[in-house]
Amino acid sequence: MSDISKGLVPLLPRLRRFAWSLTRDWPDADDLLQTSCTRALSRADQWQKGTRLDAWMYRLMRNIWIDETRKRTVRVGQGVENTAHSDTLLTSGDSETTAYANQVLAKIALLPEGFSSVLLLVAVEGHSYAETAEILDIPIGTVMSRLSSARQKLKAALADQKGARK
Repeated sequence: MSDISKGLVPLLPRLRRFAWSLTRDWPDADDLLQTSCTRALSRADQWQKGTRLDAWMYRLMRNIWIDETRKRTVRVGQGVENTAHSDTLLTSGDSETTAYANQVLAKIALLPEGFSSVLLLVAVEGHSYAETAEILDIPIGTVMSRLSSARQKLKAALADQKGARK
């Protein structure tokens, strides 16, 4: 078994979440994950031992998704499914916690792609700003700006939702 195939298995949940942040659709995210893993295994010689496999996979996945979205702009009738109708986020908490987590997930899906990817990589995956900048191939200032904006937008969306329930 190669170093990449050994390293991919524990990364799969994190890669799937990142794929979802790009696609906003669980079936598309699963397809993207599968395509990314297949490409990584076929191009294992391009990964440099000693470097972070997760960062290499995030970059590979992002590039595959960019290519896919370019292809989709040419196709007619290809849309993205609303995340509110997709799978639920599983939590270990009670039903209220699970419901709130799913509401947060739906609100994150409404953020523009650049914002949701940065938010996921920093807040959920725990990457530093520098690592996130490298993964997404953007300046570190852009990471900080997008993260701040994403947090503000998410906070406002959740506050609006909470106010609407009262």
